[in-house]
Amino acid sequence: MSKIITFGEIMMRLNPPGYLRFLQTDVFEATYAGGEANVAVSLANYGNDAAFVSKVPEHEIGQNAVNALRRYGVDTSMILRGGPRLGVYYCEKGASQRGSKVIYDRAGSSIALAGREEFDWDRIFNGADWFHFTGITPALGGELPEICLDACRAAKCG
Repeated sequence: MSKIITFGEIMMRLNPPGYLRFLQTDVFEATYAGGEANVAVSLANYGNDAAFVSKVPEHEIGQNAVNALRRYGVDTSMILRGGPRLGVYYCEKGASQRGSKVIYDRAGSSIALAGREEFDWDRIFNGADWFHFTGITPALGGELPEICLDACRAAKCG
């Protein structure tokens, strides 16, 4: 069984129930997702040892995002706590000929404001076989381009 580390942003997904449009609802369902978090969940479902690395706020909403990953057996022990907020995205599911619509609200999220010194990549990659992140993570700005480069260097040397 492989140990896989994924790194990125987990966000709260808010969507109208069923196939309602944004303008047709007063209620939104909340779940948690993000490309790298979704990969970790999928890998855990296939029996792999998958860990997700990120930074979430140190309050109940951040903890709820962590709990969502734990439900599927994802190792969340390396998720950092702190920062002001969790990123949010709104998703209107498509129906018939109407495509889906997504609106992002992720500026100033905890991971986007993370610092290079916060991640101990040698510890994170201890015993790891694979590393996964996507291009959106460094594109979030701040120190994330350098953080991703640090991670790639540590993964290659580990």
